[in-house]
Amino acid sequence: MADTQFSMTLKPRFCETDALGHINNTVIPVWFEAAREPIFDIVNPGQDLTKWNMIIAGFTIAFTAPTYYGTEVTVKTHISRLGNSSFDILQSCWQSGKKTAEATTTMVHYNYNTEKSEPLSDLVRQQLAAVTGPA
Repeated sequence: MADTQFSMTLKPRFCETDALGHINNTVIPVWFEAAREPIFDIVNPGQDLTKWNMIIAGFTIAFTAPTYYGTEVTVKTHISRLGNSSFDILQSCWQSGKKTAEATTTMVHYNYNTEKSEPLSDLVRQQLAAVTGPA
């Protein structure tokens, strides 16, 4: 695994399975959100909800193989695009050495009072640039 990404390992719970014994397709986006927390902490240190400054502009996911109950899953996260006020987070789920899902989330640095995007600070851009690379 590259040093330029975050990684989270979890064990799927029985309640996350569907009738076919796979992890339900509604669960993996929740795992991806949990794995974005280190990114959230870069843009909003301490993740203070009274100062929240991000909004999701878009989310796409591709399921490339079933994910199963009982075997650990690793979620890899990195920045795949860094713009002036937005950035893309590329994430992938891996189980037993096989990629089972991949998602791209576009986040916007956002001011909820003005309801407008705002440029990312130089410090935030540097920190996000440090976690670019393949997931």
